[in-house]
Amino acid sequence: MQLHLHRFQLETKDVFNLSRASYSVRDVLIVELRQDGISGYGEASDHTFYKVTIDELCKVLEKLRPIIESYDFDTPEQFWEKMNPYLKNHSFAQCALDVAAHDWFGKKIERPLHQIWGLEMKNIPISDYTIGIDTIEKMVAKMKEMPWSNYKIKLGTPHDIEIMQALRKNTDVPFRVDANCGWTVEETIEKSFELKKLGVEFIEQPLPGDAYEDMEIVFEKSVLPLFADESCVSEHDVKKCVGRFHGINIKLMKCGGLTPARRMIEEARALGLQVMAGCMMESAVGISALAQLLPLLDYVDMDSILLIKKDIADGVKILADGEVVFSGRNGTGVELVS
Repeated sequence: MQLHLHRFQLETKDVFNLSRASYSVRDVLIVELRQDGISGYGEASDHTFYKVTIDELCKVLEKLRPIIESYDFDTPEQFWEKMNPYLKNHSFAQCALDVAAHDWFGKKIERPLHQIWGLEMKNIPISDYTIGIDTIEKMVAKMKEMPWSNYKIKLGTPHDIEIMQALRKNTDVPFRVDANCGWTVEETIEKSFELKKLGVEFIEQPLPGDAYEDMEIVFEKSVLPLFADESCVSEHDVKKCVGRFHGINIKLMKCGGLTPARRMIEEARALGLQVMAGCMMESAVGISALAQLLPLLDYVDMDSILLIKKDIADGVKILADGEVVFSGRNGTGVELVS
């Protein structure tokens, strides 16, 4: 098995603002595993909040090159277990490697991943479209530019309710709200009542990721369902969300790839939690992997390929009505084009 590392930059169509950050360019690393004339691709991006840089990812994977390239490949899951002792503190690197292994494996046995897992693409959730924090005028304009069946609205400003009232005047579709750790307990409870009146389906990560005790108070008093993002980074966090959130948002880079993501879904279901999967700012490489999980999800946020100016890969596409179109290729169905 040969390891190849490819560095790219993804430029967003507009400056993307969250309650804690703002950016217009993201650096990404594409991990390629090549054997028997077949290439599998995985992806990881830089991330300030999680203190991840592309230089660090390359350094970690280069150190593992002898182990990776001498490994007698069997299944992606067994490969994940083999790599985990070296990458347990580097989930973004493990994700890219794991997704590449899954893609290669599916291409090798000539089947899409979801078929290997026995899943059919029926009754799958439609991705939301994200509106980042901006002036009310610009947020309304972005929504009008992209008519959609449901929107995720980034909040965490002194004017959150005013923003939502303005957006609601321009559409009657469902909203989802993501505060990105930007609220207090009191704010969350109070705003839940107003947001429910404005047609919001749920609130994602209102408090800081480690505020589990405070989330028990919010869970008891909020009139809207609550989803964990920064509070549910890895498999070890799923149980912590019971009695504090109604559901979890799984991101492949946070948890370390498709292998742990599938385990997290199974555990969440057993604990009575709903399941959402989300994305970072990533290309069709990451989104095509995420799409393989669609039949297992209640909600999905996979719109990053709609937010970037130019994709570096060809894979899953999302049409104007939210419909997901698969490439027809095996594995995750992705190929690099840049």
